[in-house]
Amino acid sequence: MHAAQTIVAPVNQPPYGQQPQPPQQQPPQQPQYGQVPGQQHAPGQSAPLPPGYGQPPQAPMPPGYGQQPAAPMPPGYGQQPPSGQFPGQPPAPHGAPQGAAPQGAGVAAALQKYREAPTGQRWTQQNEKLIRVDLGVADQPILARQGSMVLYQGKVEFGYKGAGFAGRIVGNATGQEMQLMRCSGRGQVFLAEEGTHLHPIELQGDAICVSAENVLAFDETLQHEVRRIEGHGIPGGALFVMQFQGTGTVIVKTHGVPVVLPVTPTTFADCHAVVAWSAAAQAIVSSQVRMRSNAYAGSTGESVNLQFRGAPGNFIVVQPYEV
Repeated sequence: MHAAQTIVAPVNQPPYGQQPQPPQQQPPQQPQYGQVPGQQHAPGQSAPLPPGYGQPPQAPMPPGYGQQPAAPMPPGYGQQPPSGQFPGQPPAPHGAPQGAAPQGAGVAAALQKYREAPTGQRWTQQNEKLIRVDLGVADQPILARQGSMVLYQGKVEFGYKGAGFAGRIVGNATGQEMQLMRCSGRGQVFLAEEGTHLHPIELQGDAICVSAENVLAFDETLQHEVRRIEGHGIPGGALFVMQFQGTGTVIVKTHGVPVVLPVTPTTFADCHAVVAWSAAAQAIVSSQVRMRSNAYAGSTGESVNLQFRGAPGNFIVVQPYEV
């Protein structure tokens, strides 16, 4: 017996008259998480799951977490300023019109540092060259150099007496045309003279000697007397000094800022530069003289020095000024 011939035919042959289609290729698959491209998994083994799979979701991290903080941008960076406002100018307060002057500007703000300084005390120094006395405090008058009043407020009376008035007596005794006026009433009086520096000195039962030329004002309650220091070469033949004692305040004026020095056996001062000294110290005219480069008409050109003597603890006050 002969076996039948075996014929091999292609599987899925297209019908007659149709072109055979090329075999379809599967697109390459992306490797799973944790799998290297081209790596085959072992049979029965699945790809590892991504981190956090199957766990409850966590709260998101705040922006910039783990990063270096950046420098803050200035306010309004990258924005156009409002109309009427310059770049970098702070915005106007709520309700204020744009472009208005900033707070603190204007005449009132410029003069703020010069405003009156009320303290309720009898003597109040407004600045280094202006002082105010409140006559209503203690209800006591004062004596001040004539022409030193620059302003007063309230009901203030100014008295200019005759020969029997203490101020007139002092003026005649000094020979330096020092005239005093009496200020009384209830009000405030502002005192100054020629831009000199003013220094209130309060006495509590003690005493002080002040050159009559350097006295501006004092409480009438203070005991005061005029002393005369005579010596050759002093203009007018003598230097006049007022000694104050008791409880009250005396206002001393100086040209420039003075200096206070202790009295030693070798302390000498120009008679025009010395302002005041302790009442216990003794002032005598020194025999030392020197020629002055700016001698005035009728002067000998000599300047007289005062020598001060006294126990330790005494002092003198000198101004950086000469006549």
